[in-house]
Amino acid sequence: MLPGIIAKFDKTIDLMFRFLSGFGAYWLLLGKVFARPEKHSIYYRQTMKELISLGLRSIGITVIISFFMGAVITLQTAYNTENPIYPTYLIGLGCRDSIILEFSSTIVALILAGKVGSNIASEIGTMRVTEQIDALELMGVNSASYLIMPKVIATLVFNPFLTLISIVVGIMGGWIAGTSAGVITTQDFVYGIQYAFIPYYITYSLIKTLFFAFIITTVSAYQGYYVEGGSLEVGRASTKAVVYSSVTILLFNVILTQLLLS
Repeated sequence: MLPGIIAKFDKTIDLMFRFLSGFGAYWLLLGKVFARPEKHSIYYRQTMKELISLGLRSIGITVIISFFMGAVITLQTAYNTENPIYPTYLIGLGCRDSIILEFSSTIVALILAGKVGSNIASEIGTMRVTEQIDALELMGVNSASYLIMPKVIATLVFNPFLTLISIVVGIMGGWIAGTSAGVITTQDFVYGIQYAFIPYYITYSLIKTLFFAFIITTVSAYQGYYVEGGSLEVGRASTKAVVYSSVTILLFNVILTQLLLS
């Protein structure tokens, strides 16, 4: 009995130590990332490349997800408000608020954590195991800043545009699905979108997007930067990047919602 308790206690202590060690290493890495860059022109070119790689190439999946997301929200809202006492314009209102407040920021961020996060972790992890990062360090280059800062800037700049695109496409998807299924007219849907609109909801969604973009980029980069071993470990780091980013996004979603909407 006693040896089993001691073993569980030791395991708990080990997990806590690993968590605190990793948490400290994460913040130390951020300190290196945001150090003053040596040559601004090089960082500018890298940022432009990352805008294309992490931003523009994410538009397609964002549009597809948002369209069907808006369609499903509209149809589910319609089927749950079939009672005649509910005016049909509430379908448009529910679609608008659901997309703006939660889906276009949080759900899209979770999808991007899988696409962008795994890409970042595998790219940096491959550079680590092939000793390219060591070569940069030998040349006197701040590898953390050179590799990670352009990615952070690119996602912070472009992800709000992805959120706005998601909002527009999601509402369009809801309108097309609702009118095609005959559950709402265009006039009622447009009226519901305009009814009691609060512009701060857009600001709230964009603020969350900025936090989520930072989390996705830095957590994924951390997993790739400190990977050890070979290609198998790079794959594991990529998986960890997606899981840890997603969990952190969900945690901060609760915190930001309480802070920004209370």
